[in-house]
Amino acid sequence: MRQAGRYSSILVGGISGRTGPHALPLARIKRIMKRNSTAAGEASPRMISGEAPVVFSKACEMLIQELARRGWEAALRGKRRTLLKEDVAAAVARTDVFDFLLPVVEAEARPPPPPPPAGQ
Repeated sequence: MRQAGRYSSILVGGISGRTGPHALPLARIKRIMKRNSTAAGEASPRMISGEAPVVFSKACEMLIQELARRGWEAALRGKRRTLLKEDVAAAVARTDVFDFLLPVVEAEARPPPPPPPAGQ
C-alpha cells in the first residue's frame, strides 16, 4: 500500500474540478517554475518533482490570504467594505515582509506615460 506523501497534510481546502484539491493550477505553477530566468543568465530547473508545485501552490495561497487580510484591514480603516487596489498597496507598504512587492505596487500606482503628440 502506498503511503501518503510528505506534503499531504498541506492539501486541505476546497476541491476544484480543474486542479484537484489545490486552489491554483499545478500545471501553470510548473510552467512558471520552468520559465527561463532573465536575470544574470540564471538557469531554470528542467525537472521538477511532483511535490514541489504542491508546496508552491500552498505557499501562494497563504500569501494571497495574508495579503487580502491585511488589505481588508486597510479598507476597514478607510471605512469601506470593498477591497481596492490601493488597499493592497497600503498593506504592502505597511508590512516589511511584503517589501519584495513594493516595485509591483509602485509600478501600478505610476500613471501611464502621456501619448506622443499627434502628427509625429
